[in-house]
Amino acid sequence: MKCAVIGGTGLIGSQVVANLNAAGHQAVPHSPSSGVDIITGQGLDAAVTGTDVVINLANSPTFDAASIAFFQTSMDNLVAASEKGGVGHFVVLSIVGVDEVPDLDYYRAKVLQENILSAGPIPYSIVRATQFMEFMDRTLAMTTDGDTIRLPRTPIQPIAAAEVARIVAEVAVGSPLNGILNIAGPDVYPLDEIGRLTLSAKGDQRSVITDDAAGMFAAVPGDVLTAPENARIAPVRYTDWLS
Repeated sequence: MKCAVIGGTGLIGSQVVANLNAAGHQAVPHSPSSGVDIITGQGLDAAVTGTDVVINLANSPTFDAASIAFFQTSMDNLVAASEKGGVGHFVVLSIVGVDEVPDLDYYRAKVLQENILSAGPIPYSIVRATQFMEFMDRTLAMTTDGDTIRLPRTPIQPIAAAEVARIVAEVAVGSPLNGILNIAGPDVYPLDEIGRLTLSAKGDQRSVITDDAAGMFAAVPGDVLTAPENARIAPVRYTDWLS
């Protein structure tokens, strides 16, 4: 199958491209560096015309209210170009529980992205993943103050980026779900505990203070970021990934 991978040079996109090509498909990565701009529309028609699948892994450059306009414009442009180009399957990567966190601008933006796709004319699949293991350092940095890191007890069920990429590639060359597949890692941890595990594994002497009002994830209610009952569970454990 011929696949256009938007955001195909990023953490997930580059692995999706490699997985698809290794399986005998023709996956082409597209990004601003290759002349494809999903905001202005430059290069989009050429990128998607004649492809079987469009996989949109492009992310907003910010996580604030500006992300809403980013996903509105980019999805409008991508869906229009894909319809015109005869694309038969459109895949996006989203977040487990994204529709249950209305207090976060970025999560509202991702819900908008899903809604534009599901309301459009192209058969689609939405893969919702839990938080990537690779982003834990960035998560800790958001609430670091000197030698301390303040983290809430929000339950998190991290998944390895390689597992996300593998499943996205698998979904992309399958029949459109016209719905949502939730994916997650095998273990649930409170975020403050993940912080302590991460620091210990890296020999980092900073300390974690439990603070349920700290950082972006403080706005997340209950266990909405953990896998629902119908989720597909990837095998890689966070402690094994750390080691």
